[in-house]
Amino acid sequence: MTTPHPGEPRPTPEPLIERPLIDTPLDETSATEAAHAESSAPGGHRLDLPDVEWRRVSRKLIAIEFISEGAGLLIVTAAVVFVALVWDWTWIWWPFAAFAVISLITAAFIPRRIRAIGYQLRADDLLFRRGIMWQRFVAVPYGRMQLVDINRGPLSRAFGLADLKFVTASASTGVVINGLPEAEAEGLRDHLVAVAESRRTGL
Repeated sequence: MTTPHPGEPRPTPEPLIERPLIDTPLDETSATEAAHAESSAPGGHRLDLPDVEWRRVSRKLIAIEFISEGAGLLIVTAAVVFVALVWDWTWIWWPFAAFAVISLITAAFIPRRIRAIGYQLRADDLLFRRGIMWQRFVAVPYGRMQLVDINRGPLSRAFGLADLKFVTASASTGVVINGLPEAEAEGLRDHLVAVAESRRTGL
């Protein structure tokens, strides 16, 4: 760097030219490609939900749920009446009233909750869903099924229904499909056992 002599004019510095950070705007095609790349990234996997019809459980399960809810409310009512008469606990009616209101509200959502249960047989796994506000979607790979079990309670047998349970190596992927007709539950069990065995053999 040359130091100017005394009396000589100082050189005028060149003006700074501000350049935009982005020379060209991101067009719609580039944005689409970026979104596709993000969804294809290792951490961006999303559950691909097919648009076909879900297989529903039997509507008889609604009656079973109503009977179970009513039986539980009757048992609690009998216990509260006994305690209130024997020990003269009049305060117990207040928590019982709150319990009864919650039970009635829960019973009102039973039909909608049963209609939200469904499953699909896909190429590599079984997809199960349930829940209204808090929905749960579980994909159970055929090759990871270790046990397919059928349970029938007294009330389910009276309505000709059964519960199908899938047990896998991971406890978080365990699935129980309630309210299946007995013939459908047995046919689905045999199909899943055969498919799971063939997938494990091919591994």
